[in-house]
Amino acid sequence: KQITEEEIYRIDHYLGKELVMNLLVLRFANVCFQGVWDRQHVKAVQVIFKEDFGTAGRGGYFDEYGIIRDVLQNHLLQVLALVAMEQPLSFSAEHIRAEKLKVLHACRPLSTDDVVTGQYAGYLDDPSVENKQSRTETFAAAVLHINNPRWAGVPFVLKAGKALTDSKAEVRVQFHAVPGAVSALASCAANELVIRVQPEELIYWKVNNKVPGLHFEVQQQRMDLLYSSKFFERKLPEAYERLLLEVLAADHSHFVSGEELVASWQIFTPALQALHASRRVPEVYPFGSRGPPSADALAHKYGITKFGGGLTPYVKKEVPVAPPAAHSSPMSVAKKRPSPKPSPKLGPATPPRATATTSTPTSATAVTVPPLPEPAILPVHVGAADAPPPLMPKPSEELPSLRPLDLSGA
Repeated sequence: KQITEEEIYRIDHYLGKELVMNLLVLRFANVCFQGVWDRQHVKAVQVIFKEDFGTAGRGGYFDEYGIIRDVLQNHLLQVLALVAMEQPLSFSAEHIRAEKLKVLHACRPLSTDDVVTGQYAGYLDDPSVENKQSRTETFAAAVLHINNPRWAGVPFVLKAGKALTDSKAEVRVQFHAVPGAVSALASCAANELVIRVQPEELIYWKVNNKVPGLHFEVQQQRMDLLYSSKFFERKLPEAYERLLLEVLAADHSHFVSGEELVASWQIFTPALQALHASRRVPEVYPFGSRGPPSADALAHKYGITKFGGGLTPYVKKEVPVAPPAAHSSPMSVAKKRPSPKPSPKLGPATPPRATATTSTPTSATAVTVPPLPEPAILPVHVGAADAPPPLMPKPSEELPSLRPLDLSGA
């Protein structure tokens, strides 16, 4: 009672992560997203947290709470609120908290029919887990529903687990397929916006694109913003580093209010109590797997193939270029040079240097001809805004003649 709300800073370190803080800018500073951020265009939203290791000696703490209380109720729900909230009047703490609170109040309490729990094989073997009959969940997938005009009918998936295939945290906004598409495009995959929070911070937009070539083929490609290459000169501050600085600055923008805390527990408490009362046993799944099979059944219930993305690495390694052959000279180039196009202003184009090649699927042998002298090109005055034109050649000056090309020795 002696501490006021203005003096309390409830730290959720996910609110201090760079990509989470960028959500509001991404949404409200780009008109391309504002127009499609609703139930008419979005099929589902997934907020995912995965770890490829187990409790790692923290079983004594973890066994008292489980993954729902440890991750879903706080970290993932806060990210969900930022994805689903309306635009605030400003980016002040008061206005951001007010819009997040509206979303949490519009979210229906979690139903036990919309949650799957699991426990990885070997969890009970952890020496720090004292209760060898523990029903504590190490995996949970829950579907929440926001009852407002923007999001009614859109499933919001919160998924978290330990001992899974890989470690990452991301938001996946999956869009509807194009309605009324022509038959040639009817099988195209739907667009998807992915915000990777950690590791390898990035944002990518999955779009359909024609594959270059003579045949008509469409593939889904990624348009990306990879932070490590775009902002390589900048050091991304740690979440706690940023949040502690904001405490010193008395800025509550990225901290959880007391009302938000109460609203979040109102969403999860009924399901947690029901799971405890029914003594539901979490489904065992192999260490290093995607989780319990029941999670896929829950995804199919809402028309989703599976929760989360694949394991394909996003950053592709560059293919090394083979060094030139030992017998090649600087003038021996197997790759054809493009022939210059004739220009009415510049006169006849320079004849291409002759290069005869014999190629196989794996190699090419080049036979070169000595270069011809370059003909002089008349300068062209391109406009008054540019530099003054150079002097024109005198009439007595003749352009060098071109000798015939001899390929008899090729």
